[in-house]
Amino acid sequence: MIRAFPLKRSMAQKVSRGKRKPLRVLAAILCRDSRVLIARRKKGDRFEGLWEFPGGKLEPEEKPEDCLVRELKEEFGVEARAGKFIGSIRYVSESLSIELSAYAVAHISGAFHLYDHDEIRWVTPEECRDYALTEPDRILLEQMTACGTFRENW
Repeated sequence: MIRAFPLKRSMAQKVSRGKRKPLRVLAAILCRDSRVLIARRKKGDRFEGLWEFPGGKLEPEEKPEDCLVRELKEEFGVEARAGKFIGSIRYVSESLSIELSAYAVAHISGAFHLYDHDEIRWVTPEECRDYALTEPDRILLEQMTACGTFRENW
């Protein structure tokens, strides 16, 4: 399990002129044997073929920890426990405005099944750079790496 490190807000924001209210999205940072879980979105998905940290949209009135437990059950059929907040970034593009928040998450039980993805991999943080991550996840990875989230805990 990793300890949470706050991200530097000045480093974690992508500047934009858009004034849309961002969609709150959560990323589960699951670690095992010095590796982190990434998943590739399946065909037909808006981000098909791109890799991401698993997670999903925070529903109204839902706690972030409950959201991550729900999303991991829905996406992979596994039981999980959400832990500490790691940090967040703000990402805005022509078609997307999100606040992506990362939490340390522990896999409790169950085999991983692919419902929303076509592949998962356990990779080192350095190996993540070799994968076509979604832009928000790439920025989040950079910030977690810069803040020592991985280095300090492995």
